[in-house]
Amino acid sequence: MSQNKLSSLERKIIELLKSYPDASIPIPLLEDALSLKKKKGGQKLKKSINRLKQLGHIRVTKGNLVRLNEVAEADKSFVQGKLDVTSHGDGYVIVEGRDQDIKISHKFLGTALDGDIVKVKLMGYHRKSNKPMGRIEEVVQRSRTLFVGTLEKVAQNTYLIKSDQQSSRVDFFVDPDDLNGARPGDKVTFNLVQWDDVRGYPQARVVQSLGDAGTNEANVLSILAEKQFASSFPDHVEEFAERIPDHITEDEIARRRDMRDEVVMTIDPANAKDFDDGLSIAILNNGNYYLGVHIADVTHYMPRGSILDEEALHRGTSVYLVDRVIPMLPERLSNGVCSLRPNEDKLAYSCFMEIAPNGKLVNYSIEETVIHSKQRFVYDEVQDILDGNADHPFINELQILEKLAKTLLERRFNEGSINFETPEPKFVLDENGKPVDVIVKERLFAHRLIEECMLMANKTVATHVQSLRKQKGGGKTSKNDHPFLYRVHDKPDLEKLNNIRETVKPIGINFDLNGNVTPKKINSLLQQVEETSLEKIINGLMLRAMAKAEYTPKNIGHFGLGFENYTHFTSPIRRYPDVIVHRLLKRYSAGATEYTYEQLTQNGEHCSERERYAVEAERDSVKLKQVEYLSERLGQTFAGTISGVTDNGIYVQINDIYCEGMIRVSDLKDDYYIYHPKLHCLTGRSKGKKYRLGDAINVKVVRTDLEKRQIDLELSRS
Repeated sequence: MSQNKLSSLERKIIELLKSYPDASIPIPLLEDALSLKKKKGGQKLKKSINRLKQLGHIRVTKGNLVRLNEVAEADKSFVQGKLDVTSHGDGYVIVEGRDQDIKISHKFLGTALDGDIVKVKLMGYHRKSNKPMGRIEEVVQRSRTLFVGTLEKVAQNTYLIKSDQQSSRVDFFVDPDDLNGARPGDKVTFNLVQWDDVRGYPQARVVQSLGDAGTNEANVLSILAEKQFASSFPDHVEEFAERIPDHITEDEIARRRDMRDEVVMTIDPANAKDFDDGLSIAILNNGNYYLGVHIADVTHYMPRGSILDEEALHRGTSVYLVDRVIPMLPERLSNGVCSLRPNEDKLAYSCFMEIAPNGKLVNYSIEETVIHSKQRFVYDEVQDILDGNADHPFINELQILEKLAKTLLERRFNEGSINFETPEPKFVLDENGKPVDVIVKERLFAHRLIEECMLMANKTVATHVQSLRKQKGGGKTSKNDHPFLYRVHDKPDLEKLNNIRETVKPIGINFDLNGNVTPKKINSLLQQVEETSLEKIINGLMLRAMAKAEYTPKNIGHFGLGFENYTHFTSPIRRYPDVIVHRLLKRYSAGATEYTYEQLTQNGEHCSERERYAVEAERDSVKLKQVEYLSERLGQTFAGTISGVTDNGIYVQINDIYCEGMIRVSDLKDDYYIYHPKLHCLTGRSKGKKYRLGDAINVKVVRTDLEKRQIDLELSRS
């Protein structure tokens, strides 16, 4: 089994056990043999042993005796990893050290469920895709996955849960003693108790009732639970937050750079309450800009390892749903103590940047500050001022920021940033959370203004740490010199880019992929489809072709932005990686260390996963409201654009509400249609009628499914 991603201690344990392959070694003896310090060393050893056991490298027998897992070492046809079950019911096992995940057909999943650690028998490669295939032989460790479903009473004292998630595949049996107050018809969250035989029902225990199935509240809470997010904080975390003082002492002010007399302003959405970034701007005597990006100093109030910190790390991020925000930090901090509210003294961590008129960074400093925001702007208000439709005492500062942002934006695109513009739907909700209207969010330059300033600060901070590493290493860098948490973005998937090339070829667009994939080539394609019927579709396909951005101490740069060094520094109220970055910067400034490379790797993987879940929850929330909206409009006709063609049917994006539904091939009654994958079209065998990607089409909404968040369409002749 691959040891590529094992820590140095984990590798030492494996090497030591290989020296005594037939022995079972007591843990205290291992501790002595590895010369570990008693308290901290024992904790590290226990953590490493648990991880090696989970990965299948070792076994821990009765009496805490450790030995090599002979099966794992001897039989390479067996591997161990984490199961990810798709909405279609098939699974993929993710194995550390393997480039490709192992596909598991639904009939070979056994009793394994989403998130379980499983042992897999390799069964060769798929005939067409050449991807590895396998069969699950054993569930090594059950996940703590929270499932969601509807409780039903099927007989006297007999209850089943119909799971919402197709990834759980089966109904669950519930003992009456495990109902936890839930009633038939309730939407519930539940855990697995046991499932030993694939021929029987798995047994579940209800964790919480979310209310009557089908209500807006139950639907929204279900989305959160599916992605393992809690809607409220534990009592002990709230109590900890309430005890945090909001008064800033004179001693604390004295040790910081005092910016309270300077003009600092915040610019946020109208409904925002967690203001974690502010701006200051000036023109220096030499003509350069002096930009200050001031970030809420969360780490001052949240000691590492505290119950508040552990909860924030577990959550990883705030979640922004259509009708609510699930914050990473309790409201007392996110909207109160830490939030850079106007006309209040606040602690900040600031990045000051001197920038030449051409957008080049000349000098910088990163300092702990105290600020006093003079103005809380909203985006629309700033745009009105910049457009000359309103006056304001700080119009000069806003105009300077606008000029700087335009320069930074132009420089960024010239240096290889990809220019994505994807419209987002915005819902008008009634008092019950029901959507009564859908509009597309307007993209203002005021949004760009903030983005460019934040990007510049994030880039500057990452470049600063790289310079520290080079100074210490005499130009060379080691992973253990000033380890840092970067925001990285790998090159896109070449196979998906080839699919896009084939998609645009029939309409006369050449997407050149010879040689290296570059941002310039991608931007060229995006410019060619601009203001065509394919613009939104190609933008969406290109986004899906992109690698997922991740948090890691291994700096490979950010392909999408075209930056060699990039991190997340500007949102510690709502992103835990920014908290880590603040701690690292402060400790390096003091000449000390905070996190090891291995700790940053683990935290980065966790935060990347939590971010993916949050994005999925946000998308599901949008889709839910779109389905709700169209559920009230069955039979109505909408203008749309064909966004995808498969052998099963036609995907159509409804133009006005930026929402996708499907026309099934079986509902195309006027002919027998043949699918042409290379041309991305369906063609009628008798009449020759074609349905192609990007074609305008009128559709009628015929069915909606709130549980599955699906929309079924038919062709409209009107």
